[in-house]
Amino acid sequence: MQQFDRRAFLGLAGAAGAGVAAAVAGWSAAPAWATGRLPDNPFSLGVASGDPLPDGVVLWTRLAPEPLAADGLGGMPQHVVPVRWEVAEDPRFRHVVRRGVELATPELGHSVHAEVGGLRSDREYFYRFRAGTEISPVGRTRTAPAFRDLPRSLAFAFVSCQNFPTGHFTPYRHMLDEDLDLVVHLGDYIYEGPAAGTIGRAHLPAAEIFSLADYRVRHAQYKTDPDLQAAHGWFPWAVTWDDHEVENNYADENSEDAAQSPESFLTRRAAAYQAYYEHLPLRRSALPHGEDMRLYRRLRYGRLAEFNILDGRQYRDDQVPPGSPEADDPTRSMLGAEQEKWLLEGLTASRATWNILAQQTVMARADRDPGPGEQLSDDNWNGYEPARQRIFDAVASRNVDNMVVVTGDAHCSMVADLKQNFDDQNSRTVGTEFLGTSISSGADGADMDARGQEWLASNPHMRYYNQRRGYVRCTVGRDEWRSDYRVVPYVTTPGAPVSTHASFVVENGRPGVQTDTLS
Repeated sequence: MQQFDRRAFLGLAGAAGAGVAAAVAGWSAAPAWATGRLPDNPFSLGVASGDPLPDGVVLWTRLAPEPLAADGLGGMPQHVVPVRWEVAEDPRFRHVVRRGVELATPELGHSVHAEVGGLRSDREYFYRFRAGTEISPVGRTRTAPAFRDLPRSLAFAFVSCQNFPTGHFTPYRHMLDEDLDLVVHLGDYIYEGPAAGTIGRAHLPAAEIFSLADYRVRHAQYKTDPDLQAAHGWFPWAVTWDDHEVENNYADENSEDAAQSPESFLTRRAAAYQAYYEHLPLRRSALPHGEDMRLYRRLRYGRLAEFNILDGRQYRDDQVPPGSPEADDPTRSMLGAEQEKWLLEGLTASRATWNILAQQTVMARADRDPGPGEQLSDDNWNGYEPARQRIFDAVASRNVDNMVVVTGDAHCSMVADLKQNFDDQNSRTVGTEFLGTSISSGADGADMDARGQEWLASNPHMRYYNQRRGYVRCTVGRDEWRSDYRVVPYVTTPGAPVSTHASFVVENGRPGVQTDTLS
């Protein structure tokens, strides 16, 4: 694997509901493409793979010779186009092991989601697409270990919050030099607002987005970033969303904009969900049905690790002020009753060494008032304390071992022990939270800011804070988990170097985090 140069290698080579479902099933109202030649460069958005299983992965691309066309059609004709795919054991495709055809339909923006099976477990593969006479760049992926196996290690990175106008996606460029099995994206893949920024990366369209066409253009613009595109092509990804894929701080059917009725907001949400599906390597089980889309799911890496990939937006109760009578309602939920039940049943049944919650917002108590009062956010788990307590109590009572929570959203890095009772620091530690910073949101950042000072002064369970940009590299072994905080000093100009600012270890069977190195 290390013998190939990653950057050189990667250059080798609106309907919703029933209409969308029919398009996935192979039916489309559009006529078939009758000529062999498509517009030049239909693979301008690159290729990707995702959700690896022991015997297969999802392969993704979207035909878009004009990805930023204002109508959201990507420069494609309103025809069904057959797209061929190949999977090989080598990057030159001398040993092709699987091939097939998917239909790219206008109903799904000519996106392709090929669910490939019949592969060997824990193996590296290479893939490509062909549409007409055009051939895509070559991608690289890797299957998961067999469910019964206990691999020696798993290496993955988690990321979140990539705002196109506020910074370059430099951390992805450095990620290409890592030896990873998986990349986990925890949300805010795009931002919905009209920001232009000051570095020549203004949002398109140049307004807040509401329609399917606008969401398609915004996703396509982000996908034109070469570093993001390269990281998609080099690693398999597992993705979930937060709020900005639709609208800032939305909760279920509730917009933060009082001018939007639930009906109008759900129309917007349906458009956003469809565009999200069209641009990411998701299985057909995630196909949106109007304003609904099942995104929470599990990924298993043998008996070593199990990922519970959560959706903390679509089913949550609306935000209320922390400490209010409404906030203390024991029925309040962040995940919704069905997803919460699914999570707790899965944690109880898990036989994995490490039980990972891949989710959006800060779970540890994060008080910003160093005095006797409390200053808590209403948008993260601090605004949903009854729901958080149900999870912590279940983890404790059901003896769930080695729960590790990986988190995005906050545009900073933080490490915390998760206490069953945050008011009693001698209470049981039920898990560890690693909060990862943004890729570019918040611009360059700093080593410390006012929030970090307040958090560390007010929350004795917090062990670390940093506000630079970057990603977290996790090396998960049978005996310990190691998280390395990889940071860059700036993103407002390209070319920043990367360094490891701090490293932390969690030992198997010993709750709580240990500092390994701290610069």
